[in-house]
Order: sequence, then C-alpha cells, then structure tokens
Amino acid sequence: MLEKLQEIEKKFMAVEADFNDPSIVTNPKEMQRLGKLRAELEPVVKTIREYTKALRELAEAQEMLGDPEMREMASAEIEPLREKITGFEEDLKRMLVPKDPLDDKPVIIEIRPAAGGDEAALFAGELMRMYLRYCERRKWKTEIVEMEESGIGGVSRSVFNINELGAYSQLKHESGVHRVQRVPATESQGRIHTSTVTVAVLPEAEEVDVDIKADDLEVSTFNSSSAGGQHMQKNETAIRIIHKPSGIVVTCQDERSQAQNKLKAMAVLRAKLYQAEQERLAAERSGLRKGQIGTGDRSEKIRTYNFPQSRITDHRIGFQAHNMITFMDGDIQSMIDALVQDEQARKLAEQEEAA
Repeated sequence: MLEKLQEIEKKFMAVEADFNDPSIVTNPKEMQRLGKLRAELEPVVKTIREYTKALRELAEAQEMLGDPEMREMASAEIEPLREKITGFEEDLKRMLVPKDPLDDKPVIIEIRPAAGGDEAALFAGELMRMYLRYCERRKWKTEIVEMEESGIGGVSRSVFNINELGAYSQLKHESGVHRVQRVPATESQGRIHTSTVTVAVLPEAEEVDVDIKADDLEVSTFNSSSAGGQHMQKNETAIRIIHKPSGIVVTCQDERSQAQNKLKAMAVLRAKLYQAEQERLAAERSGLRKGQIGTGDRSEKIRTYNFPQSRITDHRIGFQAHNMITFMDGDIQSMIDALVQDEQARKLAEQEEAA
C-alpha cells in the first residue's frame, strides 16, 4: 500500500510542477485538465502525508520504549497513534476506490409515463418539476429539450439537460421505474391507484465521445406543437432525427429555430448512443444486460411514493423518507446521499475482495 501511496504523491508533485509552469498559462484546456486533476489529488495527498507522519511518530515512540526515562511517555503515545493510523487507513481506502469515469459529466434526463394512464402522466410532470426544483436548490443550469403535455395537465414525455459538471454522479441512481400510490384526482370512489413513470439519466456525450456519420442520420422537420405563438406554428421549426443503424429517434421542438433544435436533438442522440455503448461494454464485462428503465411494469420499481402515508421508499437500499411535500419540491439530497454512499460501500467491498 505504501508504494501505491508514494506513486500518488509523486504524481501530485508532477501535476503541481506542470500547473505552475508559465508556458501552460497559454493553454486553457491543459490548465483546466491540470486544475481538475490537482483538485482531485490534493485531499488524498494531504491524508497520505498525515498518515506517513503518524507512522513515523509511532516508530519513534516504539523505539523510545527501550529508554527507561522515556518509556512512560512513549507508552502513552502509542495507542492514540495506532488509532489515528487506523482512521487514516480507512479514509485512504475510501479515497482510492476507483471513480466512475462518467461521474463528472453533465446529464440529460428523460421522463415518460408508463403504467397508469392519465395518473402516470400527471406524476411524470410532478417528477420533472421535482428534479428541476432540485437543480434550482443547487443553482444548476437546466434547459428543456422537449416536453409533450397531456390533455389533463400531465406530461407524456419530457427531456431536459443539466449543464453542470458532476451532475451525473449525483443523479445517475435516479434511473429506473418510479411507482406512485395515491388517490387520483379523477377517482370518485376514493380508491388508491398505483401508477409508474420511467426515468432515464444519460451522461451527456461530447462530439469526441461518439462518432456519428452524417449518412447514418435521417433528419426531418415538422410544425412545433409546443407553446411559442404563431411563429412556431407557421414554420417547421421542430426537428426529428433518426439514427438508422440503431433505430434511435430523437425530437426537439423547444426552440424557435431549426438550427437550435437540431443542436439540442444531436446532444440527446449522442447521449443515447454513448449510453448504449457503455451498457454494451458493461454487459460484456459482467455477462449481464440490465436496462435502465425496464418495461415500466408496476412490479418493476426502484422507488415508491406512497402519498397517503407521506412515505418515499427506495427499494434498492431500503432508505425511507417521510417528507412527501418537501421531497416533491426538490428536497431529495438525503436520498441521493444515501444512494451515493451505498455505491461507495459496494465498490469498497469489491476492492477488498479483489485484494
């Protein structure tokens, strides 16, 4: 372990030297890369240095046990130092857990009603608002790519992006089937209904991440059905792109020009192709293929929102919250933190098994 820690410290010192090189100032991309790497390594190196200092102090205290005059003082120092060292070792284990390379990506979120008709569409709209309010709380910039409203005020499909580095690390666990249990506004008998909504969280891919050939695309335009006045209704501003090899279809009609809508639609297409490739690689490694959202059936769920009991339960980790009103208003950080901690614990366990 010490050899690995020394390698990390050497890497940090090399990054520090490059970062302070005057010639790098003229290269903004390299400055950004080095700054990000330096920020990631700095807390690890600080802990490494405190750990190695404690190891030296322990060795010195153990040497002093042979000196009759220093034995009592040395004995008093040894146990606290051992406890401190154990704490540093646990911290370093967590810090050295391999990071998901996608964690720093911005994200695109797609929400669709599944089982439950109008009630599912209504809840899809509420989930969309929940995530947008969460982003507001964190001062993250969001942008609507597409929103198709249903006749009763719900949403039949919504796509929006969160242009914030690291958004994927926080929201990736939201992918899956979200189940709601409540009495719908249209229910005259007061019976509780169960409906589902699918959420897909896609890491936004840059052009360098995905190679899309122009010949593989079928691009068409149509009249926008979203709000926007006469201009949008008279002109074919909405864009539909079909990626012929994969069959993936994306549309965008939120902007007032074809060019803007095409840029947004291409961003969604890149994200979907990137996600499909990541899932293919993961399937090859594990021999399993697990879709993000399943079929949307009521029996498939990652989380249940029980309105009569004001209880939200995440079935993957057994975490429960009892603050339905504030949760649906975007107060979801405690749930996200629990899911991130569970991921880290699983990775740490896997790392210890492999060691």
